[in-house]
Amino acid sequence: MTKRHITYLACTTVLVGTFTGATPASAAHRTLVVRPGESIQKAVDAAASGDTVLVRAGTYHESVTVRTPGVTLRGVGRHTVLRPPAKTKAAQAGTAQSGTAAGKAASVTCLAAGNGICVVGGKNRALRDVTVSDLRVTGFAKTGVWSMGTDRLTVARVTADGNGQWGIAQEHSTRGAFRDDTARGNGDAGLFLANSVKAEQGAQDTKGTVVERSLLAGNRIGLTVRRLRNLDVTGNHVTGNCAGVFVVGDENKPRAGALTVADNLVQRNNRYCPKTARLPYLQGSGIVLTGTEKALVTRNTVTGHSGKSPLSGGIVLFKSFVGAPGERNRITGNRLSANSPADLVNQEAGKSGNAFDRNSCRASRPAGLC
Repeated sequence: MTKRHITYLACTTVLVGTFTGATPASAAHRTLVVRPGESIQKAVDAAASGDTVLVRAGTYHESVTVRTPGVTLRGVGRHTVLRPPAKTKAAQAGTAQSGTAAGKAASVTCLAAGNGICVVGGKNRALRDVTVSDLRVTGFAKTGVWSMGTDRLTVARVTADGNGQWGIAQEHSTRGAFRDDTARGNGDAGLFLANSVKAEQGAQDTKGTVVERSLLAGNRIGLTVRRLRNLDVTGNHVTGNCAGVFVVGDENKPRAGALTVADNLVQRNNRYCPKTARLPYLQGSGIVLTGTEKALVTRNTVTGHSGKSPLSGGIVLFKSFVGAPGERNRITGNRLSANSPADLVNQEAGKSGNAFDRNSCRASRPAGLC
């Protein structure tokens, strides 16, 4: 640690343990330190906008909810681990036994929903500028890190593995940044971004959400982007899932799309996953666009996929399962190899305006797309 860092920490208000004592209103942004055996939720409840909750290495059996804007929840890397408490009523109550009444209710609600970390704003009043970083969230029944109603949320260097549904998920939010994360071995998508899970409505403009440099491996689907517009998926490594990247739209207005999937390494997503009410079985899908418009898929390396699902192939354009066609999508400058039944698959019919150009590949369905 440099002298500058030591000086900074010496001048910073640090709240440890029970977080007692008054803090002057004029105090600088604080670092609230949590050590094994202490409550993360209690520190989060005590944090004001601009504060950092620093969680030391250790395993913490609790669920945490953030509702204060501008708060940073940071671990020290993968050795800061959040796991669910023992599945007893007493343990669940103990998860939120300290902190404000609102903190107690929020933590229990997040845990009761099966989530590890919840960042929650309002539908009409977004929670702004929260950061979750440098920790691991594992073993929760539903989602490792779940957020809703946020603006400029950052999730960075988070490992979300072995969760029942999604590793990291966000809905009804704008300008999110998901960078250098690892989502591995989750029940559905490693990373799931959507307008709304429950409501049938048009695609939301994310105002520039980014998914960058993340590892998405061994999930059902590496990344699902559902009913969204205006976002970038760049520089990620997507491997060992049943399907790599899904961009999903439907007949609602505005249409999903107007987004970019670029410079990703998508390889060998060949696990088998049974069909669901919404999808046929999955195996051997690289990048799939279904029911989207004006999506740009470019400079990706897509290799080693093999399967006989209707969605199998390297890059696949598929009419949505409610019959909405994809229109004016552009697939350009990608490098594809060893994908079966083909490197490029266009199952759209009619005058869709979809364009395939300058792709490096050997086989396509129909022929002539390479």
